[in-house]
Amino acid sequence: MNIPRRQFLHLAASATALAAGTRFARAQAYPSRPVRILVGFPPGGTVDIVARLVGQWLQERLGQPFVIENRPGAGGNIATEATVRAPADGHTLLLITPPNVINATLYERLNFNFIRDIAPIASAIRLPNVMQVHPSVPATSVPEFIAYAKANPGKLSMASAGNGTSGHVAGELFKMRTGVDLVHVPYRGGASAMTDLISGQVQVMFDNLGNSIEHIRTGRLRALAVTTAARSEMIPEIPSVSEFVPGYEASFWNGLGAPNGMPAEIIEKLNKEINAALADPNMKKRLTDLGAAVFAGSPADFEKFIADEIEKWAKVVKFAGIKPD
Repeated sequence: MNIPRRQFLHLAASATALAAGTRFARAQAYPSRPVRILVGFPPGGTVDIVARLVGQWLQERLGQPFVIENRPGAGGNIATEATVRAPADGHTLLLITPPNVINATLYERLNFNFIRDIAPIASAIRLPNVMQVHPSVPATSVPEFIAYAKANPGKLSMASAGNGTSGHVAGELFKMRTGVDLVHVPYRGGASAMTDLISGQVQVMFDNLGNSIEHIRTGRLRALAVTTAARSEMIPEIPSVSEFVPGYEASFWNGLGAPNGMPAEIIEKLNKEINAALADPNMKKRLTDLGAAVFAGSPADFEKFIADEIEKWAKVVKFAGIKPD
């Protein structure tokens, strides 16, 4: 059956308007019930605090509870798999962190493909790790540390919170870029690693600045550099590793994602609200107090960032031969 051109165009325009109206209505109706934000780590840490700050903002702006659900274990894989298996309707979200991109290479078999199965919504913060040493190490700068480590290969121990953690791979990237030989000592968590660093049982550690700042200020540890490309506002007198090792960058960051297939209009709505939170002066101050910098952007920006991070850390995992605990 042939439809006259004018009638065809009218029908096409009506269909487009109907689809747009449906998308608008769906976005307006969201959320229709409480929303879970799954966090792959225990309560109380920086990751958990950021999730609660963002969740509180979204709850106040969108009129439904945003409930933080901690699902620790397997480097965040338990929370990620639970998100992947949830309906893609915006009522289950995932706090995405560096282990998600590291795990893509670290684990040979996962029940999901992070790039394929998780839809990025919005990045939120970036937080430097800090390269810190016990005061007994005769180095007050990165060049001095490199020289000392090369003069004493295999004699310095590098602590981490565990194999494949962000601090571990930050240290392995440093080894890869500088050629120093440091002995990795993995712990079951950052607290025990920090205890041994302070006591001098191990000599160097790359750790979250928020966890380390008080030990640095009291002189129990010596900060040599932050790992972000630029210096941190929290300790601006401390240089970045990249000032001595060009191209080095290893930040801790997080953002929100959802099961793939979530309607684009819901992603856009959440992205808009999260970026509004990051622009709010009170929120910015609370994040700065944690040592974090605002890391805002579009869903496409976050998607590209995640893909780049997966590629970057895959090279480090393979170089160092890292295996999961």
